[in-house]
Amino acid sequence: QVQLVESGGGVVQAGGSLRLSCAASGRAFSDYALAWFRRPPGKEREFVAAITENSSDTYYADSVKGRFTISRDNAKNTVYLQLDILKPEDTAVYLCAADTELSTVVVGRGSWGQGTQVTVSS
Repeated sequence: QVQLVESGGGVVQAGGSLRLSCAASGRAFSDYALAWFRRPPGKEREFVAAITENSSDTYYADSVKGRFTISRDNAKNTVYLQLDILKPEDTAVYLCAADTELSTVVVGRGSWGQGTQVTVSS
């Protein structure tokens, strides 16, 4: 099992940028596919982005495609989410997840962090 801790959230104006980080400890980080989800206020959790174990493939929700970028550094046991051209509707708690299969982490299975709050003001 892997333990995950997110950081980098904050308050930003619409059009601005943030970079979220998720640091992992425990089992070999490079064995895991990783994903970011978010939970907007009063709404269900939703998929944002995912990346394969060796960064060969990335996947994005349509709502963030072209604005957000997922990446990972296996040497630092960290996955990142670059958030650009932020909109007020991006306001949410952002959480990272890890599992040994891409097909399962994208549906929310595996290990989870506690989340980091992103607030976008208009």
